Amino acid sequence: MKVPHAAHDVEDLCAAGVALYERALREGRVPTDDAGEAPCLVDSGLLNPAVEDLSVLEPVAPVVALHRLLQLSGKRIADERRREVRLTTVFEPLMRVAGRRTAATDTPAITVLSGTGRINQAITEAMSDATREILSIQTSAGRGGGRQEASDVVALPRDQAFLDRGGRIRALYQHTLRHSPSVLSRYEQLRGDVEARSLDELTDRLIAIDGEVAFLPANKDGTLALEARHPALVGYFVTTFDRFWRLATPMYPQAVRRPSLNGVTPRQKAIASLLVEGHTDAVIAERLGLNVRTARVHIAKLAATLGSESRAQLGYLIGRSGILEQER
Repeated sequence: MKVPHAAHDVEDLCAAGVALYERALREGRVPTDDAGEAPCLVDSGLLNPAVEDLSVLEPVAPVVALHRLLQLSGKRIADERRREVRLTTVFEPLMRVAGRRTAATDTPAITVLSGTGRINQAITEAMSDATREILSIQTSAGRGGGRQEASDVVALPRDQAFLDRGGRIRALYQHTLRHSPSVLSRYEQLRGDVEARSLDELTDRLIAIDGEVAFLPANKDGTLALEARHPALVGYFVTTFDRFWRLATPMYPQAVRRPSLNGVTPRQKAIASLLVEGHTDAVIAERLGLNVRTARVHIAKLAATLGSESRAQLGYLIGRSGILEQER
């Protein structure tokens, strides 16, 4: 199976690209087909089609290529400096207006972030200086529509960089995600001090960084988030996480199997607890991270196990069976 060529910048020229470029410099040209293993050379302008024969590629002299690339780099630097000047011009009068504010109010205790890109950027900035511990609560909500996959593209290298600095990551999931291939694959790619556990029910999503800043959703679809820096709020979130953590079942790096009692599975016990509280199928499904159809299948299996023939009788049999007392 052919391994696809990984995209990279010209300053990170791959081994295949270096070898082919050296060959082209020695021989004066190489067949176009040979560049299939290193398309980066054509993309970066180090090899160009010969005018008289499009089936071959000719190398650009290294000194010419270097001069051109340095010119581009210099242009980018000049553009950034001009941007710095414009930003200073815009914000300098605003800073004078805000100069009356005390240092304590310079960093807002709560900031509303809008858009997935801005949210990820804020988390990345907060993590760039973190060195101790990141706490994360991940629920089934928000994992659809490709948003989770898009976030993981940013989060994986960011988390690995934090682990490489000696940090620790602890994550909580709902039980419904214990065997999710995407979740397990994520942890198999990370190296360092990382643990994950699961519970039937959790609060909404949360990321707490070094006990100093926390991020949590501000709406249902995850396009708004709150960045909290107030010590009391962040401390509350950390305490809540720790209490959940002590109750949770390990799932990574060492998974612990949750035992069944009297033929009733752990998920059925969680459903039984919500049933006796009088919740509807839809509410039970939402709280446990299930779809309604799956929740009803589990309810039917629980009823069959306990010998129930009606919803009312099921509540009575749950109480008489003692399964909730056994759980406690």
